[in-house]
Amino acid sequence: MNQNQRNTGPAPDREAIAAALTRAIDSDRLWRSIMAMARYGATGNGGVNRLALTDTDNQAHLLLIGWARERGYHCAADDIGNIFIRRDGANPALDPVMTGSHLDTQPTGGKFDGIYGVLAGLEVFRALDDLGIITERPLELAVWANEEGCRFVPGCMGSACFAQPDTLPGWEAITDRDGITVRQAVRAFHQALPAVPLRALGTPVLAYIEAHIEQGPVLEDTLTTIGAVSGIQGCRDFQVVITGAEAHAGTTPLSSRRDAMKTAVRLLHDLYALTDAAGEECRFTVGALRVYPDSNSVVPGRVVFDIDFRHPSQSVLRQLGDRMLDLCARHADRCAVRATEIRWRQPAVFPPAIPRLIQRAAARLRHSCIMLPSGASHDAVNLHKRCPTGMIFVPCAGGVSHNERESAAPGDLHAGTQVLAEVLYRLATEGLPADVG
Repeated sequence: MNQNQRNTGPAPDREAIAAALTRAIDSDRLWRSIMAMARYGATGNGGVNRLALTDTDNQAHLLLIGWARERGYHCAADDIGNIFIRRDGANPALDPVMTGSHLDTQPTGGKFDGIYGVLAGLEVFRALDDLGIITERPLELAVWANEEGCRFVPGCMGSACFAQPDTLPGWEAITDRDGITVRQAVRAFHQALPAVPLRALGTPVLAYIEAHIEQGPVLEDTLTTIGAVSGIQGCRDFQVVITGAEAHAGTTPLSSRRDAMKTAVRLLHDLYALTDAAGEECRFTVGALRVYPDSNSVVPGRVVFDIDFRHPSQSVLRQLGDRMLDLCARHADRCAVRATEIRWRQPAVFPPAIPRLIQRAAARLRHSCIMLPSGASHDAVNLHKRCPTGMIFVPCAGGVSHNERESAAPGDLHAGTQVLAEVLYRLATEGLPADVG
C-alpha cells in the first residue's frame, strides 16, 4: 500500500476519537483569537487594514507565532515570507497534512477573510492537544504571504511560489507603489521575526484543506452551513496602458487633443459590452484606474487600468480574453494602447474524494452542506498543483467581503472548524482515500 493511501485496517476507536475532537472545538476560544488578531490594523469602521509584509502584518505574525510556541509547535519561514507551524505526528517522516490561509487584508478589509482559515487550523491543533491526540502524520498550518495582492500584484504570491519555487526571482523583483521590492519587504519580515528558522520552498505535502468564509451569498441564501468546494474558477489579469499627450484643458482644440481618458472611456464601454453579453458566469472587473497627471485642468496624457477577468471555463477564458486584447488593439488610434497580460490562472477542479470527505464530516455532525465552486481565488488554487486539495466554506453575512462590514456568525465559524477538524484528523491518521485519483 502506498504510504499516502488510507489505512483500512481495524481502528475501532477512530470514530469515537473524531467525535470527541469535534466536540472539543472551542467556539469561544476561536472567536477570542479572531477578535485579538483583528486589533492589528483595526480601522475606525470596524474593519481591518493589514497589508502584506508591512509592520502591522509582521506584528500579527508575531502574535500567531507566540500562540504557537506556547503550545510547543515548531515555526519556520521560507524565502517568499510564508510561515509554517508544525504539530508533530507519531511518524515525522511522513508527508504532513496541511491547512491554513492568510493574514493580510484589503485596505478596507474585514475580520474574517483569510484569518479564519489560519485560526480555525490553530483551534484544531489546540483541540488535539486538549485531548492528547497524536496523529500518525504531522499537521502543518501555513500562513501564505501576500494573498490579497493589493500591495504587491498579483495575489496568492506566497502559495504560487511554494507551488513553483523556481519562480522566486520573478516574484522578488515585483515592487509596490512606493518602489519597495518584494525582496526588500521579505527581508524586513524575516528581521522582524527573530529565531524563526528558514526552510526550503515547496516541501512535500500529503493534502491541503483550507477553511474560509464564502465571500458570496449562496450559503446564506440557501440556509446552508457548510460549503464543500468543488474547485476554483480561473482568471486572466491584464494591465492596459493608454498613452496620449498632456495638454492645457482650456486652450487645446478637440482636433489637436490626444486625450488618454477619452480613449479609455470608449475602450471600457466596449469591454463591458463584450463581457456583459457573455453571461452570468463571466466576471469582468476594472477596480483600479490611474490618470496622469491627475489634474482637472490638464488633458490626461496617460491612463492605466487593470482588468480582472474570471470564468470557470478555460476555453471561455482563452476566447474572451483574446477578444479583449483585440479590442484594445483596435482602439489604438489617436492614443497608443498597450495591453499586457499579468497572469493567466487555469480553473482548478479539486479531486472529488476530498469534497466527499467534507460532505461526510458535515453529515456526521448534522451540519447542512452543499457542493459549490469558488468564485474568489484562494491559495488552494496553487496548492492544487502540488497535492490533493479541498476547501470548506462557511457563510458570511450578505455575502459581503473585502469590506469593513464583513461579518460571520460564531456558530458558523465553529461548525466549519468542526468539519475541518474531522477531515484533518482522518487524513493525518488514515491517509488519502483510495479513490483520490
